[in-house]
Amino acid sequence: MAEENKITIEESLERLEEIVSKMENPEVSLEESFQLYENGIKELKECSEKIDTVEKKVMKLTQDGGLTPLDE
Repeated sequence: MAEENKITIEESLERLEEIVSKMENPEVSLEESFQLYENGIKELKECSEKIDTVEKKVMKLTQDGGLTPLDE
């Protein structure tokens, strides 16, 4: 993970909630809505990448020393 990308998954989700909340405001202009949407897509992509990274790390050590996913 990149050094500049230090926020947590929870913080990313909070940011997404804030963006959605702002977009739901009927007083937000169309231009601002597009900017919020673009920011939301970027935040969602970063959050998804973080979740993928965590899923890859959620491994268990088998008796033979190999790594296998927890769902196996």
